[in-house]
Amino acid sequence: MSRSIAPELVTVADVLEYDLDSVPVDPRGRVSYLERFIHGEIYKARPDIMAVVHSHSPSVIPFGATGIPLRPLYHMSAFLVGGAPVFDIRAASGAMTDMLVKTPALGAALARTLGRAPVALMRGHGAVVVGVALPQVVFRSVYTEMNAKLQAQAMALGGPVTYLDPDEARQAEASIAGTLGRPWELWRKKALSR
Repeated sequence: MSRSIAPELVTVADVLEYDLDSVPVDPRGRVSYLERFIHGEIYKARPDIMAVVHSHSPSVIPFGATGIPLRPLYHMSAFLVGGAPVFDIRAASGAMTDMLVKTPALGAALARTLGRAPVALMRGHGAVVVGVALPQVVFRSVYTEMNAKLQAQAMALGGPVTYLDPDEARQAEASIAGTLGRPWELWRKKALSR
């Protein structure tokens, strides 16, 4: 992870290596993100995961606060077929907090809520998305936001929404898995051209 800095300003020199307890290996005076425990505790709980994204995705936040489940209605978001559990930090901590996952205990509680899912919503905060590699986790992050926006639009139309059937979703996810390199190369090129 980078040191505590605005994401668009991150350079290679800002990247810190952390151990699984979220302790920087060589901080060299650089300040760490408060919420680094999100990542460390998920990696501890999920050895199959090699990439974690935490974001404050605006279209996703309402689904974590309303009790309306985030469900896949778009083939690109088929990975959401098992649902996206909601982490409520107030329930996890047993008290009012500043909403930040800034302790190992809160990170572990978030990891338990995530379970085997690819996405967990964080009430009033955002989401955490996981994957086996960086291209997959970025893809899932982008399409979690897009699906949330599309689902809200579909629900606003007032009729019944037809979500992906579990079998449809499994087939779509399998087909799309082989094409992750296509959007990844575009996103990578855009990021490196800044």
